[in-house]
Amino acid sequence: MLKNWMKPLVGLFLFVGTGAAFGQNGRFQQAVDYKMEVQMDVKTNQYSGTQTLNYTNNSPDTLTRVFYHLYYNAFQPGSMMDVRSRTIADPDARVKDRIFKLKPEEIGYLHAKSLKMNGKSVKFKEVETILEVDLHEPILPNTTVTLEMEFEGQVPLQVRRSGRDSDEGVRYSMSQWYPKMANYDEQGWHANPYIGREFYGIFGDFEVKITIDKSYVLGGTGYLQNPNEIGHGYEDAGVKVPAPKGNTLTWHFVAPKVHDFMWGADPKYKHDKIQMSNGIMVHHFYIPGEKTSENWEKLKELTPKAIDFMSKKFGQYPYKQFSVVQGGDGGMEYAMSTLITGERSLPSLVGVLVHELAHSWFHGVLATNESLYPWMDEGFTSYATNLTMANIFQANPNPQRGSYAGYYRLAKSGLEEPMSTHSDHYHTNTAYSSAAYAKGAVFLAQLGYVLGEEVRDRGMLRYWNTWQFRHPNVNDFIRVMEKESGLELDWYKEYFVNSTKTIDYGVKEVKASATGTAITLERIGLMPMPLDVVITYKDGTQEMVYLPLVIMRGEKVQEADMPTRIKTEAWPWTNLTKTIQLEKPFDQIKSVEIDPSKRLADLQPENNKVEF
Repeated sequence: MLKNWMKPLVGLFLFVGTGAAFGQNGRFQQAVDYKMEVQMDVKTNQYSGTQTLNYTNNSPDTLTRVFYHLYYNAFQPGSMMDVRSRTIADPDARVKDRIFKLKPEEIGYLHAKSLKMNGKSVKFKEVETILEVDLHEPILPNTTVTLEMEFEGQVPLQVRRSGRDSDEGVRYSMSQWYPKMANYDEQGWHANPYIGREFYGIFGDFEVKITIDKSYVLGGTGYLQNPNEIGHGYEDAGVKVPAPKGNTLTWHFVAPKVHDFMWGADPKYKHDKIQMSNGIMVHHFYIPGEKTSENWEKLKELTPKAIDFMSKKFGQYPYKQFSVVQGGDGGMEYAMSTLITGERSLPSLVGVLVHELAHSWFHGVLATNESLYPWMDEGFTSYATNLTMANIFQANPNPQRGSYAGYYRLAKSGLEEPMSTHSDHYHTNTAYSSAAYAKGAVFLAQLGYVLGEEVRDRGMLRYWNTWQFRHPNVNDFIRVMEKESGLELDWYKEYFVNSTKTIDYGVKEVKASATGTAITLERIGLMPMPLDVVITYKDGTQEMVYLPLVIMRGEKVQEADMPTRIKTEAWPWTNLTKTIQLEKPFDQIKSVEIDPSKRLADLQPENNKVEF
């Protein structure tokens, strides 16, 4: 029997079945079904649990090994995460040498105590944050096996994302806390060690039971199945919650079609619920106080507005719940939820919430492998955040300006690396963060210049409808935009993603000619781009010359609120200059400007305009 919250998701369940293993481009997706029971000791900060994992091999390959992530093992002196943080040129201020200084009772760990496949023990070896498992028999294509594990862990002192006893006094931020099956896709296994950056998971269903001291309030991923036993603000109206028998409560959560499971816990949490008109329930969990209460009360009104706006702009949020949980060390996205630090000014609190919420689209549902393509998550999320914040506060006519400025600083710094770099292997945190967040946002904003804003926006919805719950990559995104626009865009990916070549165009010369006016433009930077060239006349009127690249094999449609085009000429990328002939006489021209909309990421805009 379907529960009410499951009905909108039936189609999503059907998608991941074994029968739907092969989709567009012959790609496949593995499937997981987790059942976990965990007992948390709030005195020792240690926990033990059991995990039953039904793992479906939808690949055409026979698997002889599997791998689990054991993220908490990173929080130990001498770990790869610790060494990386102490040797990188610009360490994360939240980490630095803090892991190295952790005492035995402060470290994190996560260990498998036993592991069976289909009832028979298998050999496994713990290699820091990865559990390597040699199977006693292979997992054949299109088959499902059951893996049963006993595990134990210790919650580390709050350092990065996960942990206990944060600076704001939150007891538990339980993310990356359980043995998590690594993903296997068309590129093979992704058993990357955890050094503090990005994640990649398998879509599946989670059923999690957490037994903890009865005074604690929990919030995070999943629909609570026993609210009238738990209380703490979850119970139905008018229900009298019975007193717990003993000193603990068992919280029973179910989360369908997600690739991760997070929970926060604190006895001081205040729990507020707001139900949106479309049925989505928004939960807020925070510790009341002088630094939180007023702003979190206002946040309750703004979270639903942000969900509504992003649903219209990027695709309908597919779950019936979203939880905002105070915790972590800044802001971090998880399935159906987020952890954010709570003692912030209102603009800061709303900003971090909106950013982590926007991840629900690009990390939570589209779920690109953000280790390989961090900019497709962080960058697209930053772009969406900028638009949403401008919508909520009705301000900032150029919401992407900050992202452009961040990209310009990176490109001029000498530190830039291609966005195709694996997130763990950027040489500096500066290069990683500026590329993933700022340049990734510019990629989308500038695409509106290349294709036209309306076409790009339609393409974003088409991207959502085509690739949700399917782990798209950069080629998948480009193909969606090519189909929506009718233009070729491989050049845009090759230059802006796979290289660090930059854009710089200039107006070289404007002079009278035998037939009117000759305008000569030059490409100074190494990356070619189409150009919108606006001519302003002394009578105040404007016209545009549009110069698409030959390799686009077409042109964008005339954009609303832009000057009428009087000429369109394709520009071969091999040619460093282009001369345009206008019929209007030179003495009628007031100015010639390349891209007055400022969407072109031109590193030297000073040479884009000449005035007379």
